[in-house]
Amino acid sequence: MPPLNLGNQPPKTPLDAEHAWRATAARAADVVFFFDFDGTLAPVDDDPTAVQPAPKVLAALEALAPRVRRIAIVSARPVEFLRDHLGGLAGIDLYGLYGLEHSHSGGETVTEPAALPWVPTMAELAEQARAELPPGALVEFKRLSVALHWRTAPQLGELVQEWGRQRAERLGLRCQAGRMVLELKPPVDRDKGMVIGEAVRDACGAWYFGDDVSDIKAFAALRARAAADPDFVGVCVAVANPETGHEVADAADLTLDSPAALADFLTQALPHLP
Repeated sequence: MPPLNLGNQPPKTPLDAEHAWRATAARAADVVFFFDFDGTLAPVDDDPTAVQPAPKVLAALEALAPRVRRIAIVSARPVEFLRDHLGGLAGIDLYGLYGLEHSHSGGETVTEPAALPWVPTMAELAEQARAELPPGALVEFKRLSVALHWRTAPQLGELVQEWGRQRAERLGLRCQAGRMVLELKPPVDRDKGMVIGEAVRDACGAWYFGDDVSDIKAFAALRARAAADPDFVGVCVAVANPETGHEVADAADLTLDSPAALADFLTQALPHLP
């Protein structure tokens, strides 16, 4: 059983994995499971294009899916990337780019209309970043956002962040900090917390698994839903990492060691679900 992590948050219900699974089993058909992708389902890689789900993760999700109401992936990645990397898993919802894109149960990808006018700006920004940032900084263009990575050149972190924040201020963009990455996004009100808040309005429970600071907003959405409805079961699970792990774990109920540990955690829980 993963260690209980109370952090500095208010009392949580349930308080440990055993009680969480027990409460989930009682209402499994109306519980939604949400997962971040990078660092949660898949180990982080120096090359973001080379990331793959951890062994046994896809099998665990496939086994879990028919036992619960819904499985959803909520990620900074585009929907098409998620679809390509989830091995054809059927019947799951995909929320890409912090909710600027979504696809339900394998359907078409829908883009937030307010974000579309920003595509040319993002393309130009990516070109500028590649031309102006020094070697070692990696520029990831995602159509609706640009991610500036310095994982392979940690000494560039301060420079890359300063460059990104200056461009964001100049262009009216928003910044999302992450694990050795700064992402520049359109000024559109969509984030993981909003996605989760909307998706659990009529659910009886939800779990969220995440590893980065953007996932804390998702945790907060589950806390808010539980505060409004004492019968709602919300469980927040952090996946440990050396960059943002402490901050995320402090906001979670449980902490897992790695994406591989997440796969084992889900697999071991399956007998507890109807």
